[in-house]
Amino acid sequence: MVVVESIETTLGIWDASLREVKSRIRGLFPQERVATSAGLFLEGLLRDEHRKTGWMRAKAAGDPGPWRQQAILGRAKWDADALRDIVRKYALETLADSDAVLVIDETGFIKQGKTSCGVARQINGSTGKMANCQIGLFAAYVSRHGHAFIDRALYLPRAWTEDSARLARAHVPVGATFTTKSRMALDMIARTVGADVPLSWIAVDHVWGVDIEMALRRWCKGYVVGVSASHNFFLTRPAFSQQVGTAEDIARSVHPSQWRSLPLQEGLQGSETWAYCPFADLDVAEYDNARSGLWTAGLLIRRDANHAFRYFSTWSPAGTEIETLFAVRQCCKIAEDGLGAAKSELGLEHNETRSWHGWHRHVSLVMLAYAMVQTVRHKTGHWPSGPVGRFMVASRRFDRLPRIPKRPKPGSLGAVSITPWNDQSGECRRKPFLIKMPAKQ
Repeated sequence: MVVVESIETTLGIWDASLREVKSRIRGLFPQERVATSAGLFLEGLLRDEHRKTGWMRAKAAGDPGPWRQQAILGRAKWDADALRDIVRKYALETLADSDAVLVIDETGFIKQGKTSCGVARQINGSTGKMANCQIGLFAAYVSRHGHAFIDRALYLPRAWTEDSARLARAHVPVGATFTTKSRMALDMIARTVGADVPLSWIAVDHVWGVDIEMALRRWCKGYVVGVSASHNFFLTRPAFSQQVGTAEDIARSVHPSQWRSLPLQEGLQGSETWAYCPFADLDVAEYDNARSGLWTAGLLIRRDANHAFRYFSTWSPAGTEIETLFAVRQCCKIAEDGLGAAKSELGLEHNETRSWHGWHRHVSLVMLAYAMVQTVRHKTGHWPSGPVGRFMVASRRFDRLPRIPKRPKPGSLGAVSITPWNDQSGECRRKPFLIKMPAKQ
């Protein structure tokens, strides 16, 4: 039974959580005023304004302009990767579970210009269509307690990595080379496994995840990885066994009795059926001689109402049922909805910087805000718990900090009693003056 806390208790948890995350990131910043600005930046992400631009965040912080907000993302010296590690540790203190799923997903950030780091004419991971955009890869940690994003990486197309002058202008670290999305995904998984994060499953929704299969077997992690129709399957290891066939061939040969209508969860729509084709059981010692036990390679197939197929290569302990594999696959939907909510509610796509560091800093701060929301939800009973197979998708309605009261219009009755605003550094607010709005990126 889920117990929902009272409004007073909920507000107390919000206040305590915000103070806690501010104290955790204080050590990242060399100066107190910069740390204060970073805390106000975080508050701006959590407030109920639709847009999270520098001007909006500055208004929320009581600053005369956006330069303090911009300095956090650009001029100030601090390590975004250190913040990423703080986010991961903070999220796991509430969400950690041995049966958790790590989801690797990508999303696009539409841009108008050509100077934002990594921007190019490429397939937008959010829509599947060509667009002028940046592509970011994210690692989402999904458990029965909730979910949060614990890693991120910005994809650099070849046109960028082959242009040293362009890399320098965007302040990309020296020595950066072209890296495939598959390699980037594997690096994020390796960082997560190397940090001893408790999890049992990896889910990758895109076909570029094929290269990670052998590594995941060596790490003894179950997986559900999206593959193409032409992906070949073997009874055992390819070097020593007979080929079963391509994913498409196997799907066409599935007996009608094997197709099952699995229960769709809240937020998931459409008429679809699933089939699971397990292959030979293998001893995991073939991939890691320090372990033992039988695991099964297989193929999970989704057939929609139009009889279009999607294919997922699987690796799981022998005897794993299709319901469990289906639940792991559905975690990709949770991550996808989470990215959408982070964009619409927390300003994930409202990044106005053009540099490598600006992108990673902005995204990492949004990840911290998202982890805080999920932590508060769990503590206040707004996130139902349950076993694998009953994961809930991300809600589009976020609990928030109270909206900042609007200033009365000059000359109004309410304006008589207000005192002049002070910024957070204690300096008196300067007399308003016109500032040229920055051009859109």
